[in-house]
Amino acid sequence: MKSYPLPLPEKCCRAVFVSREKRFIVRARINHEPVLAHTNNSGSMLGLLRPGREILLSKSDNPRRKLKYTLELVRGDGFWVGVNTQVPNKMLWLAWEYRLVPELTGYKHFRSEALIGQSRLDACLEGPAGRMWVEAKNVTLVEDERACFPDAVSSRASRHMQELSALSRQGHRVACFFLVQRPDCGCFGPADFIDPGFAREFRQAADSGLEILAYRTIITPAGISLGERLPVFWG
Repeated sequence: MKSYPLPLPEKCCRAVFVSREKRFIVRARINHEPVLAHTNNSGSMLGLLRPGREILLSKSDNPRRKLKYTLELVRGDGFWVGVNTQVPNKMLWLAWEYRLVPELTGYKHFRSEALIGQSRLDACLEGPAGRMWVEAKNVTLVEDERACFPDAVSSRASRHMQELSALSRQGHRVACFFLVQRPDCGCFGPADFIDPGFAREFRQAADSGLEILAYRTIITPAGISLGERLPVFWG
């Protein structure tokens, strides 16, 4: 597969993780100076946010921002893990634009934040192949070489599975794009040991026709690239 990396933000710096404050704030140190950084990842980031670990922060020049820094990457055991939850949506668009995922070909138009009824999904693709509704998820948890989602109980993710199931039963083509932002995995599956409710809804959605597009990534100084497709392991 040809690489089309998503570049990392221009102004990035390495820091050391100290602690997580509330849900969307982390404490860190840059050259021993304490800073606060925003994280858009509402999950637990289980096994990643350990004091003393190296992290990568991007810096914004927007004077209206209360927190100038954003958490982008966390250093794992010899590799980087992407924790920015905006990346899967950007990668989904890139995969469609450059035809990196076979299921996304045959569609000329990509509409983000697509509204259908009372639901808002990450993307709606339209073209000669018809119409396809896609939800994108960020995956950072790996257990025994299996990438798992979610890393915390998520009623929102369960609701998305219910919405996709309903759309599929109505005759729509639906898919979920799981972007695993780390390399140390050989398959993907629902984290039933964390959120059995999501695992149940995920299996029902798959039985209803949900297409599961799970891919791992390659993270380098050039950016984040789409890697190999992962098979689904149900456990």
